[in-house]
Amino acid sequence: MAPPANRRSGHSRRAQYSSFFGYLAGVLGALVGIVLLILSIRNPDLFSEPRAVASAAVEPAGVASSRTREAGRDVFSVVEGYVLAGIRYDKLSRELALTRAQLAETQAIKAENRRLKRLLGITETELKPIAVTRLIASTAASSRRFATVAVGRNQGIANGMPVRSQLGLVGRVLQAGPGNSRVLLITDTQSLVPVRRARDDVAAFAQGRGDGTLVVRLISLGINPLRKGDVFVTSGAGGLYRTGIPVAVVTSLTADGARARVLSDPAATDYVIVEPISARPAPESSAAPVPAPSPEAAAP
Repeated sequence: MAPPANRRSGHSRRAQYSSFFGYLAGVLGALVGIVLLILSIRNPDLFSEPRAVASAAVEPAGVASSRTREAGRDVFSVVEGYVLAGIRYDKLSRELALTRAQLAETQAIKAENRRLKRLLGITETELKPIAVTRLIASTAASSRRFATVAVGRNQGIANGMPVRSQLGLVGRVLQAGPGNSRVLLITDTQSLVPVRRARDDVAAFAQGRGDGTLVVRLISLGINPLRKGDVFVTSGAGGLYRTGIPVAVVTSLTADGARARVLSDPAATDYVIVEPISARPAPESSAAPVPAPSPEAAAP
């Protein structure tokens, strides 16, 4: 008579040991996961070096994928430009005429500003970039938005340094490793950037929403003066970012501000610039203190 197909695991010691070690491995895995979770909550910087080593290990794959993404985007751009060339030509012609007029006005304003600064004796120093590097990776489907750049402490990068592209602000260095750095994008929910409207001094804060957009909250509440299409730049408040870096453009209005689209999309950015922190400590005076006059010298 043939044995039944569904026999219990107790009929064999080998099956018993397999079941026992399977349960044991599951319990140990859960305990190890709980311990690692507690350590990461209590000391977030504990795994910074392993994370940096892991980022360095996957850096070649990130560079290869970024190059492939760049080549694919170029192909799609050529096809799109060929199909929509006729429609865009007329639009670009009108925009070019308007831009030329605005450029002439901007050049006149710059010339006037230079004359005024010479009259006031104001000298303006330009911050030199720390590094120009490739953006090798960025998160695209998470509430936390980070990126990785291919420079680190060995190239002079430090935590807090602003990261920007040719279009605008990308974020700031959150954690600098030996050969690469982790960047907190301005679209992250923990990012808060002081901004102002480009055409006047309406001050606000731009905070990430975790979905690739920003929410702009006005400092002075009351009548909302914002409009769709308004461009916001960094205000320089706090000393982290220098003034005038483009950040976002308003897409819709809210009760206390607006929602905005970032001008520098990390998904479409290949190279970035790491700049030094704008604020610098004031140099100490080298002049010796003037001694107070003695009572004998003060007496008539």
